[in-house]
Amino acid sequence: QLQLVESGGGLVQPGGSLRLSCVVSGSLDYYTIGWFRQAPGKERERVSCTSRLSTTNYADSVKGRFAISRDNAKRTVYLQMNSLKTEDTAIYYCAARSGSSCGVGVTSYTYWGQGTQVTVSS
Repeated sequence: QLQLVESGGGLVQPGGSLRLSCVVSGSLDYYTIGWFRQAPGKERERVSCTSRLSTTNYADSVKGRFAISRDNAKRTVYLQMNSLKTEDTAIYYCAARSGSSCGVGVTSYTYWGQGTQVTVSS
């Protein structure tokens, strides 16, 4: 059973930055990792992903502000979030799938972390 542990969430003012980390119990060579978020009353949405082939993609709402990266040696995937907006407030989850692409959505991912809260507020 693959385990994922997120960290790095917190309270930040609009325009600020946070870096989320996702530590994976297995080798990243075999998994595509996605970052998702879920705001109160909304569906969980994918923010970004990094595939096993090191391709990346981003939701339109975060393009140019968020950056995903992976350090296979540390078994860690990062999500650098800059120019944060109040609408970025959500619980952020990382998830893993064994496919080589980012998949279609939430149901494409098998393993999930417990989530970390990000609150953007003045």
